[in-house]
Amino acid sequence: MEWLVSMPKVELHAHLNGSIRDSTLLELARVLGEKGVIVFSDVEHVIRKDDRSLVEVFKLFDLIHILTTDHKTVTRITKEVVEDFAAENVVYLELRTTPKRNDSKGMSKRSYMEAVVEGLRAVTTVDIDFLPHKLDARASANSSSANHSSHETKRKKIYVRLLLSIDRRETTEAAMETVKLALEMRDLGVVGIDLSGNPIVGEWRTFLPALKFAQEQGLYTTLHCGEVPNHEEIRSMLDFQPQRIGHACCFDEEEWRKLKSSKIPVEICLTSNIRTDTISSIDIHHFVDLYNVNHPLVLCTDDSGVFATSLSKEYKLASSSFGLGKREMFELARTGVEFIFADDGVKQELREIFNSAAKKLEM
Repeated sequence: MEWLVSMPKVELHAHLNGSIRDSTLLELARVLGEKGVIVFSDVEHVIRKDDRSLVEVFKLFDLIHILTTDHKTVTRITKEVVEDFAAENVVYLELRTTPKRNDSKGMSKRSYMEAVVEGLRAVTTVDIDFLPHKLDARASANSSSANHSSHETKRKKIYVRLLLSIDRRETTEAAMETVKLALEMRDLGVVGIDLSGNPIVGEWRTFLPALKFAQEQGLYTTLHCGEVPNHEEIRSMLDFQPQRIGHACCFDEEEWRKLKSSKIPVEICLTSNIRTDTISSIDIHHFVDLYNVNHPLVLCTDDSGVFATSLSKEYKLASSSFGLGKREMFELARTGVEFIFADDGVKQELREIFNSAAKKLEM
């Protein structure tokens, strides 16, 4: 496990609110309990459990939804989540979140996202790069000085980019509002749009106008696709040609053929798929089939807090379940660089990080 932690890694499917530390959840839940907003004893045992059932997972999500409704909390969890990923040598992180409105707290979708950005600015344990490199000469000067200081002080560095999620419960208008917000916040590290939420809620045609608009405006798109066997939707999503899809669990043979010929990269979340019973056991997971045909894929956590996992644990699970050695796991991590939603400058810097690590780790 130690070499998996020390290896650089790329995380492309991490939901901000699903990646909160258990210790932070306990602390925030205790405060809400004291205020009478929730009954603390009802949730304490669920937070403390590692191996949560599907019912307990959704109970935890309900709790998180209540907890993350003020700016200060959003800023705090963003800072902690980024620092936690950095601590296990994730060198590039795409963090996705649904911009939330909470009128009682004076929270708009924009102010929610500004609180997320404040969390990025508050990161202290590691050098952080979250602004697009080609913004202007000043940004690139700052970036090179950060690189220089990182080299001088041997501090770790993490690149972070943001994806705004359209929730499947939303209307076409609300989805369009999210895309417009993403466009407004491009200079603050927002690079793309995600479609997520309860897979049995909503219809593809509701979100298609907003997703088309996003692609026309040059935003990257990734879709939660095939979490349930909705074949009409799966085929429509593949026809849309997003830059990546997440999960891809419930495909039929024709959809597998379509996916493989399209070469759309897949964000694979092993623990999440098993815990949610989307895949009945690890030995029949579609990772193997995609890996064996050299389909573009990247291992991810989905919700590291809710599913009590980490990216290193996901790599360990893949290694032990599918008989992959150090070199194969390193190459799997390295190829993830090619599927990121950042500019070529960032990709090149990440390739150099992996090349340097290959020598150190004797890969």
